[in-house]
Amino acid sequence: MRKNKIIWVFAIIIVVLIGSYFYLKHKNQNKSVVCTQEAKICLNGSSVGRIGPKCEFALCPEEKDGILITSPKPNNIITSPLKIEGQAKGFWYFEGQFKVELYNTQNNLLGETILRAKTDWASENFVPFSGELTFKQPTTPNGVLRFLSDNPSGLPHNQRVFDLPVQFQLSQSQFQSQKILLYYYNPEKDKDENGNIKCSENGLVAIVREIPITKTPIQDVIKLLLKGKNNLTQQEIQNGITTEFPLEGFALTEANLKENGILTLKFSDLLNKTSGGACRVKILWAQIEKTAKQFIPVKVVKFLPESLFQP
Repeated sequence: MRKNKIIWVFAIIIVVLIGSYFYLKHKNQNKSVVCTQEAKICLNGSSVGRIGPKCEFALCPEEKDGILITSPKPNNIITSPLKIEGQAKGFWYFEGQFKVELYNTQNNLLGETILRAKTDWASENFVPFSGELTFKQPTTPNGVLRFLSDNPSGLPHNQRVFDLPVQFQLSQSQFQSQKILLYYYNPEKDKDENGNIKCSENGLVAIVREIPITKTPIQDVIKLLLKGKNNLTQQEIQNGITTEFPLEGFALTEANLKENGILTLKFSDLLNKTSGGACRVKILWAQIEKTAKQFIPVKVVKFLPESLFQP
């Protein structure tokens, strides 16, 4: 009897020790990691710092994408013919080449060419390339160079794409305005089979407008969208097109588009007019997002502060 008690005591002690070990291990793993403030200089001149949990350096843009464009630089003003130079890892090439295309913000193809490796392309390292692109006269102030890896397999998951925003040198005497889209809402186009409004993007309707050509088309278009009903004609209103914009005290204060296609829009909402029902805020959000994404470089739209458009 006494022997059994001793065995039970030892068993309980072992269970407690094992439990304590895993608890402490889990607790230590969840502790916030404070990394040193070192910086690594990337090939494009930018810098990255160390990140948790192992405090390793974050990846440079060229390490994530496998390509580095040395000429032109992002948002450079380009003219035709355009000399393109850079470096790309071997998986971008096939038979020593890959393609680049040039688009304006209306998704019109202005030109394309083949970029060729200067050295042996069958390498895991960066291989220099160059090429010359001749393109049509643009009619918008901004565009995008789209680099497409050679993909002999034809499989979508093997296709690599890298976008570089550029600007065009336009003559103001020749080009005074550009057509853009403002997305508003028609609830009649957004109903289910029972006649209930679904609060989806199906109800978004594009309104075509012309605006002066500037170097900040995204900001200009978003600000125009926020004027809301002031932009609608009587005929458009009669056709069921509507919007809750403008919102009192709500305004765009900053727009920042990064090379990776992430557009961050910062707003001022002094009177908290972007809050409300889930359906309402979803449509307001969708109007801005859809309007911003008409511009080719924009892939993701983020809103600041994050408290905006909360149901």
